[in-house]
Amino acid sequence: MAGVTLRNVVKRFGSFEVIHGADLEVEDGEFVVFVGPSGCGKSTLLRMIAGLEDISDGEIAIGGTVVNDVEPADRGTAMVFQSYALYPHMTVEKNLSFGLRMNGNDKADTARRVERAAKILRIEELLDRRPGQLSGGQRQRVAIGRAIVRDPEVFLFDEPLSNLDAELRVQMRVEIARLHAELGVTMVYVTHDQVEAMTLADRIVVLRDGRIEQIGRPLDLYDDPANRFVAGFVGSPKMNFMAAEVVGAENGSVTVALTNQGGARLTVPAKNGFAAGDKLTVGLRPEHFGGAGEGDCELSVKVDVAEHLGSTSYVYANTASGEQLVIEREESRSEIGVEHLTVSIPAARTYLFDASGARLR
Repeated sequence: MAGVTLRNVVKRFGSFEVIHGADLEVEDGEFVVFVGPSGCGKSTLLRMIAGLEDISDGEIAIGGTVVNDVEPADRGTAMVFQSYALYPHMTVEKNLSFGLRMNGNDKADTARRVERAAKILRIEELLDRRPGQLSGGQRQRVAIGRAIVRDPEVFLFDEPLSNLDAELRVQMRVEIARLHAELGVTMVYVTHDQVEAMTLADRIVVLRDGRIEQIGRPLDLYDDPANRFVAGFVGSPKMNFMAAEVVGAENGSVTVALTNQGGARLTVPAKNGFAAGDKLTVGLRPEHFGGAGEGDCELSVKVDVAEHLGSTSYVYANTASGEQLVIEREESRSEIGVEHLTVSIPAARTYLFDASGARLR
């Protein structure tokens, strides 16, 4: 096994800088997920670790050895791409063994590695089939198997589940988590799907516009986001945000009035340094809304759409000021078709963000 270290890694295309000084320490055997919106630089960062993109500045080390000038094939990594990239005329066995055969690997060792990979991925019965005879999930297993036979120190995954339907994505998430537990090797995984990130990662790296916004364990990012971007990106449905204004601050707390919400106010624990009139944003997770009379202030909202999922409902509603909120409720048949709801906000569950999006504590 080997860890991966990034020290002030920069990537430029001409004069345009797309990765701005990334620093990261991936421990031996850790499963780290890069997550962020399209264009944030996560795949570029992964490709630089693999050696498929040159770095402009900084250092990348794998297993303690700087690999800036090391060829991709010699870095001890194996990459699984979004596209399966299987040879259609070859059997699964030939696809798995192709790289080893091209490198002149011993036939007995090659057969042993293919057999081991097929057993790990539960595709032993598919070895004589061709890719056209496989489902999407089976093809992805073969693509992962092609990486396993190389016996790498680090696995790199670039959105490997994007081409699968919803049911297969869930199934393959479980398979990849099981694979990591069985092999115990370092894995770096790229996705735009924060549900994948939350369910797979030991730690998540949240990126935006080529910068690392926050690194942490999934539930730490969910419970303690560093800024509004992370708060809004991690979690499904995402955190709700409401405009507010400071009306008073004393004794380690701040009182805010929610903008255009009929005088609704909250007093939230926070460090001093606020001034009356400061514009803030109040954040609240969908599951933290209470019913009438259960919180510290109440809002009347107009229901737009309600998703009834059995034991839980998600209510999409609009406030008087036009902000859309997502409210999680335990399923209540009596509320189906209701046009207005009264919900409460518990001050202790709220988050505060300043005009720049920074978290206020």
